[in-house]
Amino acid sequence: MKEKILSWVNLFLMVDLFFVLFCFFCFVVSLIARANNFPVLFDWWYQLWMPVVQPALGLLMMGALVSGAASWISKRFGTTV
Repeated sequence: MKEKILSWVNLFLMVDLFFVLFCFFCFVVSLIARANNFPVLFDWWYQLWMPVVQPALGLLMMGALVSGAASWISKRFGTTV
């Protein structure tokens, strides 16, 4: 059961990672568009920053810390998580 849960958590974190990378790519494109006097993309991206991108980044960081801590604990005490 633990393996199944960890598998789903790892899948979620992988999807979240690709979503964050996609958001970063959109940010770069919007900055290039803004530099060329087309600020609509940047304004749209900035509106999504607080409700969408920041929680995705927070979940990714929290998941990385929890996953690392669980791995360290399992190696330290010789148990499988």
